[in-house]
Amino acid sequence: MDEQTGRLIGDVWADINPLNSQATERLHYPTQKPLTLLERIITASSNPGDVVLDPFCGCGTAVDAAQRLHRQWIGIDVTFLAVDLIDTRMRDTYPEIAGTYEIVGIPKDIEGAAALFGRNPFDFERWAVSLVDGTPNEKQVGDKGSDGVIRFPIDGKAVGKVIVSVKGGKQLNPAMVRDLAGTLEAQRAELGLLIVMDEITRGMIDAAAHSGTWTNPTTQKLYRKVQIVSIRDLLAGKTPDLPSAFLPYLQAQRFAPDHPTLPGL
Repeated sequence: MDEQTGRLIGDVWADINPLNSQATERLHYPTQKPLTLLERIITASSNPGDVVLDPFCGCGTAVDAAQRLHRQWIGIDVTFLAVDLIDTRMRDTYPEIAGTYEIVGIPKDIEGAAALFGRNPFDFERWAVSLVDGTPNEKQVGDKGSDGVIRFPIDGKAVGKVIVSVKGGKQLNPAMVRDLAGTLEAQRAELGLLIVMDEITRGMIDAAAHSGTWTNPTTQKLYRKVQIVSIRDLLAGKTPDLPSAFLPYLQAQRFAPDHPTLPGL
């Protein structure tokens, strides 16, 4: 096809392969498109500095391509899982644009968190897991003790796990802490984190204190095996005492721009 110079491009493009299971850009999102495809579409239909709108942006391939090609962008999706994935993808690929774009529709205070829980408890769980850089479950699995996982490096080869459990209701009790401790044993995870909407009870604090400890073999730092944090504390910037985590979903290859990029809107 490269030898046929001067020929108008057709509406069937056979030179861009679909993503396979081994593709480095694969994010395990069911409708993900190749980045090369979106780069071609955006290059052919816009100029640097233009605004690209993707109203059903999924895992954010169009947003990624727009940023890479020095366009401004607006992405819209109905699920929080997609929004969180796009935010993580952009922060990991373009660290220099962190804080230059706004995420609309995500809770910023306890009232917004309560409204999200009332509207969609599953989206609330996924949002809560994202607050601690965890990967939320893709599908709702019921009350199985795990709503997401945080992965962290241990010694350069081994990867540790923090099981995250989210409780948005008001009926909190120490059994929830003990259940999470049992889930850690069943899944052979190093640590557990319980995120709650309501106030943490004294019984829960006592149960967490008796959950035991785990020592990082590389740093020798001691961690409480099960920890509890409230949504209110997370929104206030308080973070649990956990090892430095991998960013969820992916470790994207960072983009080295040839000149300063334009932020999203």
